[in-house]
Amino acid sequence: MSNYTISNPTLNPKRVFILQKSEVEKRFDPFFYIPELLELEKKVLAKQPKKLRDYVLKVASGATPKTTETELYYSEKENGIPFLRVQNLSPTGVLEFDDCKYINEETHNGMLKRSQVSAGDLLVKITGVGRMAIASVAPEGFIGNINQHVCVIKTGSKEISETLSAFLNSDIGEKLASRRSAGGTRPALDYPALLSIPIIEDKRILEITNKVILQKQTNEAEAEKILASIDDYLLGELGITLPTPPENTLKNRMFISTYLQVTGNRYDPFFYKSYLVELEKSLNNSKYKLIKLQNICKLQNGYAFKSSDYIDFSETMNVRMSNIRPNNNFDPDYNPKYLPNEYADTYKDFLLNDGDVIIAMTDMAGDPKILGVPTVISNSNNRKLLLNQRVGKLFDFNLSEINIEYLKEILGSKLIKSYYNKMGARGVQINISSEQILSAKVPVPPLDKQNEIADHITNIRNQAQELKDKTKDLLKKASEEIEEILLN
Repeated sequence: MSNYTISNPTLNPKRVFILQKSEVEKRFDPFFYIPELLELEKKVLAKQPKKLRDYVLKVASGATPKTTETELYYSEKENGIPFLRVQNLSPTGVLEFDDCKYINEETHNGMLKRSQVSAGDLLVKITGVGRMAIASVAPEGFIGNINQHVCVIKTGSKEISETLSAFLNSDIGEKLASRRSAGGTRPALDYPALLSIPIIEDKRILEITNKVILQKQTNEAEAEKILASIDDYLLGELGITLPTPPENTLKNRMFISTYLQVTGNRYDPFFYKSYLVELEKSLNNSKYKLIKLQNICKLQNGYAFKSSDYIDFSETMNVRMSNIRPNNNFDPDYNPKYLPNEYADTYKDFLLNDGDVIIAMTDMAGDPKILGVPTVISNSNNRKLLLNQRVGKLFDFNLSEINIEYLKEILGSKLIKSYYNKMGARGVQINISSEQILSAKVPVPPLDKQNEIADHITNIRNQAQELKDKTKDLLKKASEEIEEILLN
């Protein structure tokens, strides 16, 4: 019997195709049989590759301890074990720790003992939307752990792990991994699917990847240098000179506060640290008037959504709704939590819009860089965003007196963030109240000066972003070069 064909030229053959019964293997979902992926797999198999399982000595995935029991499982960075999640993996194969959580040793050696990570281990994303099988390698001397969306593979050699990571992070490796994923709204790779990925072993792949890593590190170092100049420029324009941080010695960590200073006030020693007191005094040297934030705007707290409220994201949703939380500068596209669409009406008072200013009211388990960080919501991609209870929204500004971008920069400066760090209630996490946020004094120059400062800092940030964007172009070119090597 002759094969059927599709003769309609208006249909996209990559999305609409016919599969003969004899071509059906174990799976019945159409994604597995997309012609482009089938053709790619045939080309790869023609190279007589090994399978990922041929390199594996041991494989395990982790779990996520309850975030509602933070003190039982989690820790501050200084005393904790890195708890790696999908966002800590990168397509360069290098682990990234900007948004890393930490667990205590009891959790690492107890509840999560089976998923411990050590130097040279291969870490692979096995669950979640977006790019599948992103892989990274644990660096020398590393000790850590993982959650359930990542698996750790013991290969016995850092060199083997790096070679596998380079292949899995290529577009070819990603397509082979995605073809094997299942799960609908939340794709996942089970162990048989993961370990069945064909691997073309070629040292040239790693050489290309290493060049990208070196250039990425150079670009990011230059970008960080540019961004680090913002504070000096901003405070210089305001006429503020910060005190020199003291050397971290035992003598400098010891100080005396008078009974009069402590009476009717707080009793924790951090509140009275000499450097923080001097920082606050330096604010008074501003050549512009100081105004309390409560006289510039108001603050609205978010809503305490329960973990049971969240759902998996589906591309079929008519409306994308996510819960904005204080991590990664509130990027609406970064590791969001999703809520049902009907929440838009139920909790309309907590909806965010482009232009709203939000501020972190917690340090998210020990990262003081996040505490007090403000951002202006923009480019929300038509998603409905809801305000979490750990985030506050600043509103009701007098725009004839204040430039929102200027206010964001002064609130995000080392000076004001140090004030919030001082004022926050300390524990496993540092939390600041609405009253403490609004109690901050900020220098308010004339509006034209605010505009000048905001424009200059925007230009600085754009320069830094251009450097970071170069890495994306490098990755794309490297992937094309790898594909040429492997298939042609």
